[in-house]
Amino acid sequence: MVKRRRLDRQSVVEQAAIMADAAGSIQEVTLTALAATLDIRVPSLYNHIASLDDLHHALAVYAMQELIVRLRSAAAGTVGREALLAVAAAYRRFAQEHPGFYPLTLRAPSPDDVVLGALAQELLQMLLLIFASYGVQGDDAIHGVRGLRAVLHGFTTLESVEGFKMPVDLDESFRRLITAYLAGLSLASAAGKEQRL
Repeated sequence: MVKRRRLDRQSVVEQAAIMADAAGSIQEVTLTALAATLDIRVPSLYNHIASLDDLHHALAVYAMQELIVRLRSAAAGTVGREALLAVAAAYRRFAQEHPGFYPLTLRAPSPDDVVLGALAQELLQMLLLIFASYGVQGDDAIHGVRGLRAVLHGFTTLESVEGFKMPVDLDESFRRLITAYLAGLSLASAAGKEQRL
């Protein structure tokens, strides 16, 4: 008799994340398919997951945790422009490697979602510290974070649907995009400070 591996909520969520990435979407991860992959029956899943909505929420938490770890690791030991470039590159790699659950990091959590709210706040505070090391603070930093997210998501989304077909180095395009954004951010921040004087 083959001994089954011991399952817990974390291992179930991790398997669902693998399936989402393989399929390119969490919508392809059904409880039936997940149970089959884990070699258990659907009722056994309910020992770990309350419902499909609960699984999606758990995947969103997992995605945010993974993104935070990835960005924090990329920024470690760097400050200012270097840190922002490292974070941008890490974000792009994360989106490339996790097409299934990356989209779960995009939506702002609802006010009553304590867990996702705390993770979103943790990510924001990390980015605000990095922006501060670049000389951008206060409302300017909030604008900066929003702009950087929009730039990164736009590029990675186009990349994921093969929106860049011209035979020109894509990594160089990305580097120039982020460099130009950061240069513009510095100018916008300086202009904002002048207006407040």
